[in-house]
Amino acid sequence: VHAVGWSCCGTRLATGSFDRTVSIYNVDNETAKVVVNCKGHDESVDQLCWHPHNQNLLITASTDKTVKMWDARVNRFVHTKTTKGENINVTWSPDGKSIAVGNKDDLITFIDAESFEIVKEHSCKIEVNEISWNRCSDLFFMSNGHGCIDILRYPDLEFVQSLNAHPANCICLKFDLTGKYFATGSADALVSLWDTDELVCLKTFSRLDWPVRTVSFSYDSRLLASGSEDLSIDISHIQTGEHVTEVTCNAPTFAVAWSPNKPLLAFACDDKDKHDRDAGTVQIYGLPSRK
Repeated sequence: VHAVGWSCCGTRLATGSFDRTVSIYNVDNETAKVVVNCKGHDESVDQLCWHPHNQNLLITASTDKTVKMWDARVNRFVHTKTTKGENINVTWSPDGKSIAVGNKDDLITFIDAESFEIVKEHSCKIEVNEISWNRCSDLFFMSNGHGCIDILRYPDLEFVQSLNAHPANCICLKFDLTGKYFATGSADALVSLWDTDELVCLKTFSRLDWPVRTVSFSYDSRLLASGSEDLSIDISHIQTGEHVTEVTCNAPTFAVAWSPNKPLLAFACDDKDKHDRDAGTVQIYGLPSRK
């Protein structure tokens, strides 16, 4: 499993996997049950993102050079768009109007969410990792291989500013639900917390020893989860910077995602079965079996 993500209402969880499938789970306070395994991609599903307001719509990005929109009510994709490269990142603007997908050639393709037509492309000269809009959907953020966060105005894609976030590759980037904060994770094993309005770094978290692959804010913007090749996920308090707890893992972590309305943390690791094959499991910290 390479990607995990919650629907806006927090009752569905989706995963994207190396085996080309998209799995959708129904989650309540006690259990998580798989509803369907959706097939349609021809290569690995590396990233996914739910619609910010519609609990039924999901976007996936694949190395098969396509982006697909899925409808959880019919358990199949309803739109597909072929892009110019192997896609590894995707994000949906908070206003629900635009989708952006990034590929291995550092080309960002912007898609109108209603017509599902490509409206713009933006080529980057350096490695682009994670991408995201701000809460107002008028600024577009990109973490890059030089340790910076490049900010573009949207929709004209005019350059605004470049933030020197880390001395090494800036791998991941996430906003909290309020849009007040964003966090970055880097190959320097640090996590940085930023103020979105002032564009200043508020604090750093240095409890992990390996490059930080994934970060996520809790629904109430109080906690920040960080995953890496360390065999634990760090959970820290945003305001105080204090260590709250850690979630023990058996393998390096690919993705973490807090529920948008409950204290539940979904995560996927590079787990292997007894035959050393990819196990393809997702776990949820906070359910009774994981507390």
